[in-house]
Amino acid sequence: MLTAYGFVEGRLRPMPVEAAADLVKPDVVWVDVVDALEHERGWLNETFKLKLDDEEMEDIEDSARCYIDEAGIHLNSFFLHQRHDEAEVLTVTFLLTEGRLLSIRTDELAAFRLFRMRARMQADFVHSAEDILLAIYDVAVEYAADVLEGVYTGLDKVSSRVLTRSSEMSDKDMAETVSDIARQEDMNGKVRLDLMDTRRALSFLLRGRSLTHAQQDNLREVLRDLESLNNHTAFLFDKINFLMDAVMGLINLQQNKIIKIFSIAAVVFLPPTVIASIYGMNFNAMPELHWQLGYPFALVLMVLSGIAPYWFFKRKGWL
Repeated sequence: MLTAYGFVEGRLRPMPVEAAADLVKPDVVWVDVVDALEHERGWLNETFKLKLDDEEMEDIEDSARCYIDEAGIHLNSFFLHQRHDEAEVLTVTFLLTEGRLLSIRTDELAAFRLFRMRARMQADFVHSAEDILLAIYDVAVEYAADVLEGVYTGLDKVSSRVLTRSSEMSDKDMAETVSDIARQEDMNGKVRLDLMDTRRALSFLLRGRSLTHAQQDNLREVLRDLESLNNHTAFLFDKINFLMDAVMGLINLQQNKIIKIFSIAAVVFLPPTVIASIYGMNFNAMPELHWQLGYPFALVLMVLSGIAPYWFFKRKGWL
């Protein structure tokens, strides 16, 4: 889907696109492409001299992320994308050329949706293609902050479960807890990757000479927010490691309890086993063999020999 935008009374509004020539009208300031159709790719190739076949897009994603050529300023940035409590990073390709911004991606992203809503509702929210690009990055950073808040909330629930209900947790609860922690760790890692890539793109823009002083100041504010969020992801990684260590410690304690039970049972039943083995031997010279009370005597002796170690361990406080 290909959508062109222009300014109408200070607000960003979609404009009709029926041919490639409509993309370069003077009032078009932003061309947004989501999973372009075949004819739309042809328009982009014709208008912006871009090759948008699948192999070329893969080459763009795996090569230099930021560069300048005769077409304009190229940026290939990661953007966070969430689906059903799972996160991934998608590459968005930007091109700043002749006062116009071109953005190309394969799926709808929350950052772009939030930006369009603000630009539609707030008059004079953006004034140029450069403003649009910086505003999209700014919204993306805010969205990453919201995701990190969600990660912290999820970890806080796990922490409460581990620290207050550890003695009541079953094996299934332990497995679910480990899965929750791993999911939050994956989300936090994807956010950190997104932030690092965004910082690289913004630093590249800051080193260039295409932005005004006011835009550079706004960009520096975004970079400061990025730095604070990066520190927060490091804090979350520490919290994740602590919770994972705590859960693994609880699992080890439960396993040690089970091993302890088997060890005690082995020690308790060892003396009766020895007695039963002795009286199970077939020798003629055994005084108790023909004794009328020999069988109950052996049973009582085995019971007492089993109780004695248990009582001894209990008295020592080992149980």
